[in-house]
Amino acid sequence: MFANKLVAVMNEKIEPGIIMNALAHMCIGFGSAIGKEPLRLTNYVDADEGSHPNISEMPFMILKANSNKLRALRLGALEAGISCVDFTDTMTVGTYVEQVERTRQTKEADLVYYGVVLFGDWEKVSELTRKFSLWK
Repeated sequence: MFANKLVAVMNEKIEPGIIMNALAHMCIGFGSAIGKEPLRLTNYVDADEGSHPNISEMPFMILKANSNKLRALRLGALEAGISCVDFTDTMTVGTYVEQVERTRQTKEADLVYYGVVLFGDWEKVSELTRKFSLWK
């Protein structure tokens, strides 16, 4: 039915308000990079002719994992050529300038991953994410 799959895997140990903020940041940037057509964004119209634009026709699964599994998922996606975006602990607190600098000064092994969003071939993304549980 769909050639591509869109999945977010979020760190189950991070409090809900922070994790939703991380997911929003990832989706804004990633969505603009992927574009309207590949994401199959549609204008839903209600019975009163009200417009509800830019809603994806595709399902968007939100799964959960810990930081180390997110690190491995990111690496696996990069190795498989799957488009992905991630969000880490260095991207919080302070101004964006401070966050960029904090990220620059932190080795990848020391990053705490809050989430990874993937978009790509349905089967490849499914293979990378099948071991994770649904976020509830």
